[in-house]
Amino acid sequence: MPAVTSATHPFGSLLSAMVTPMAPDGAVDLEATVRLAKHLVDAGHDGLVLNGTTGEAPTTHAPEKAEIVAAVVEAVGDRAYVVAGAGSNDTAHAVRMGEQAAEAGAHGLLVVTPYYSRPSQDGIVAHVTAVADATDLPVMLYDVPGRSVVRLAPATIDRLAAHERVVAMKDATGDAVAAADAIVRTGLAWYSGDDLLALSFLAHGAVGLVGVATQAAPVGYARLFDAWRDGDPARALEVFRSLLPVATALNGAGFQAPAAKAALVELGVLRSRATRLPLIPFSDDEAADVRAGLAAAGLLGVVAGADRG
Repeated sequence: MPAVTSATHPFGSLLSAMVTPMAPDGAVDLEATVRLAKHLVDAGHDGLVLNGTTGEAPTTHAPEKAEIVAAVVEAVGDRAYVVAGAGSNDTAHAVRMGEQAAEAGAHGLLVVTPYYSRPSQDGIVAHVTAVADATDLPVMLYDVPGRSVVRLAPATIDRLAAHERVVAMKDATGDAVAAADAIVRTGLAWYSGDDLLALSFLAHGAVGLVGVATQAAPVGYARLFDAWRDGDPARALEVFRSLLPVATALNGAGFQAPAAKAALVELGVLRSRATRLPLIPFSDDEAADVRAGLAAAGLLGVVAGADRG
């Protein structure tokens, strides 16, 4: 199991908020889940986030979540960080999710700002602290006001960063300038939560990306990070621009899970676009738009083990 030995990259650099593959009847397909995890790690991922929004966490159940984590840890846990979502607007439920993820072998937890309830900043601190205190796992905060409504205030981030197990932030606020200040102020490892802003966040001090399009273009995003680590921003920008069609296709409509599943079916990685209500699978017309984005990015026919050079 990888240990969190780097304060700067506690969960690696390139991660996907992985979809949860399902059979046509909506049952979780563990075989396809493992196959997808191996596909991503083989292509350059050093981390995976399971049971998040893109993984349809609101409609998968506790035993399924634990089985997903255990299966992926067994398959790739010696090569990649496995971060499990422990997100709920019920703090007791989020604590149980964290405990069950730890028991299943997760290497870290993703803790989102409680959604729908719109808690106060003090309430958010109490919620995250309860989850972080429940296990020994390191925690990645998740600030996504587009889904949770409430954004983490700078003072709240400072308070949470003081917790010994809070080590990182997945930032889906779209505010790279605020991130640049918070990175210096808190010392947290910052991860962009938006494919379309990945390079902007890296330029402002982020260490990585938790993406959606990353699972449709794992080799391309690995090349992006290779170029950035090599100190070649011009090459990184060139690669980033080449990936924009697929990043736009999978994020533009706001339905990331159905879009990502449609892309993975087009690429031959998954066999089914199936989702669980209230999400519905992409129609053939919607899948055609995804296919166009993949084609524009030169991804159709690309295999996981393709040369990153």
